[in-house]
Amino acid sequence: MSERKKVTLSVLYERMAAGPLLTMVTCYDYPMAYLQEQAGIDIVLVGDSLGMTILGFDSTLPVTMEDMIRHAQAVRRGTPSAWLVGDMPYMSYQASDESAVRNAGRFMAEAGCDAIKLEGGREMASRVRAISAAGIPVMGHLGLTPQSAASLGGFRLQGKSAARAKKIVDDAAALEEAGVVATLLELIPDRVCALITERSGVPIISLGCGPAAHGQLLIFHDMFGLYPKFTPKMAKQFGNAGQLIADGLRQYVAEVQGKVFPEPERYFGMKDEEYAELARMLKSEK
Repeated sequence: MSERKKVTLSVLYERMAAGPLLTMVTCYDYPMAYLQEQAGIDIVLVGDSLGMTILGFDSTLPVTMEDMIRHAQAVRRGTPSAWLVGDMPYMSYQASDESAVRNAGRFMAEAGCDAIKLEGGREMASRVRAISAAGIPVMGHLGLTPQSAASLGGFRLQGKSAARAKKIVDDAAALEEAGVVATLLELIPDRVCALITERSGVPIISLGCGPAAHGQLLIFHDMFGLYPKFTPKMAKQFGNAGQLIADGLRQYVAEVQGKVFPEPERYFGMKDEEYAELARMLKSEK
């Protein structure tokens, strides 16, 4: 793929108005970022989901700013053209506007992100305002918000009742009023997503919320069979890289133990005369 034009906020708004739909995928390291760059992914999210997919935790809560910055730096090197979003980890923004601005700024200054993402609705409006006032674009996140999954009853569909759906609709409006430049909706009913999208003046991205949004997000490891603990319903598998890698590792074990690997073309020899000289030198030392 030839070098592509940088995806900017203005590009996202143009696509929101006229299409085509936006593509968004999570990413955590340089090799996968490089592949996403070649594929032309529009928005790359360095998600705190790396706590589960990369670091092996059972939730996103243990992830630190240092974890996020290091991974975001690697992803930026792999995908210079995508609109790169750094995910604010747990307790990096909840405590105060000041801490939120400081940590958001680290994503921009240290990792070259184009925006940050934070979870929560109306209660996070002051954080959105403060970060936006510092010149940092903010993506909101509503519906299933993993950092608060315990208070939401676990990883399950949100907004099933009219009252709960109304709160999500109101929260989307509150975030937009506070200054978000885009909003991610996760695991809410498709008609609620459509309603929010119709009313929105910013791009809406769907993760398991149906086709009515301006774009779609998937978790990279879910897409390619790389997360062994579970596969959520909204994840479509576009290839089973996990099985391919597992088969390859088993073949490697078999070939080493069976003395098939390494083949002669996989290692390096030495000229006979040089080896003879080496033997002579060693013998002379005795």
